[in-house]
Amino acid sequence: MDQITNVMEYQAIAKEKLPKMIYDYYASGAEDQWTLQENRNAFSRILFRPRILIDVSSIDMTTTVLGFKISMPIMIAPTAMQKMAHPEGELATARAASAAGTIMTLSSWSTSSVEEVASTGPGIRFFQLYVLKDRNVVAQQVKRAERAGFKAIALTVDTPRLGRREADIKNRFAMPPHLTLKNFEGLDLGRIDKINGSGLAQYAADQVDQSLNWKDVKWLQTITKLPILVKGVLTAEDARIAVQAGAAGIIVSNHGARQLDYVPATIMALEEVVKAAEGRVPVFLDGGVRRGTDVFKALALGASGVFIGRPVVFSLAADGEAGVRKVLQILHDEFELTMALSGCRSLKEITCNHVVAPWDAPRLVPKL
Repeated sequence: MDQITNVMEYQAIAKEKLPKMIYDYYASGAEDQWTLQENRNAFSRILFRPRILIDVSSIDMTTTVLGFKISMPIMIAPTAMQKMAHPEGELATARAASAAGTIMTLSSWSTSSVEEVASTGPGIRFFQLYVLKDRNVVAQQVKRAERAGFKAIALTVDTPRLGRREADIKNRFAMPPHLTLKNFEGLDLGRIDKINGSGLAQYAADQVDQSLNWKDVKWLQTITKLPILVKGVLTAEDARIAVQAGAAGIIVSNHGARQLDYVPATIMALEEVVKAAEGRVPVFLDGGVRRGTDVFKALALGASGVFIGRPVVFSLAADGEAGVRKVLQILHDEFELTMALSGCRSLKEITCNHVVAPWDAPRLVPKL
């Protein structure tokens, strides 16, 4: 793995190592997978306007998220069932995030429990939440995460039903029999079984509450003191409602392009959401981040930080904890270099004037 020079190289290694059903589960998007490609392609249409002759001998990449200081604005998104990628799964990811001084978000559908992740040692961790039909189970999940020292709830709001992931249907996706959804052990909700189609889609249809609405954000606030991030916002309208509902932050996300196909890339939706939030809450982004340049572009367009998903599971599959550590280090180093070459010494110096997107053309026409 010494020859790895960028995070995208881990995907080919993961494809070689993993069974087809599991690789396809991690890699695929919904339907035509247009948004899956667009999450990457949209970043490539944003160009830099670097500033020169600025002393960049010292660069500060640290930032604060919900009051917690982290080493860089690059955090780990929730990805389900990580022990399908590597025997240590979420435990390896938690250790890697802690070593990098950044935040890990644990999926509700993890193959390690909140208590097991907490036992790996110190670290800042968020808990991603699906709201199930049984609200007693939801309340129990939240309270367990709180007791285990998790610092925030990332409420996924874009999944009243699971998107149509054709690879999972063809592969008849099911969780390997030696694994369980650890946060649901003892509740008869720990297995995703093989059916004629996607076992995960059937599990979600059976368990996830399709009636979830904005009132439930208020309900969550009555059962926990943890701040709630609303994950899955793509429009200004929903951003404004999220702020009014008391969200502590917003994550611009299209669920890794796994839900509704032909929604915009998250980097394309970001500015609209940032403007609607009006600085009242921080706005984060996930989806398609593969380079330090992507991180810079997101921050230039108003994000307070980014979350990475697939690079974590692919590097985990390729090289366990060491792989995740290397992914975080590569992105850290690329982002630092981008800051230096753009003339930015701290995150607050990164502005929209450092990038140009296709929609910015009128702003760049010189005044005669």
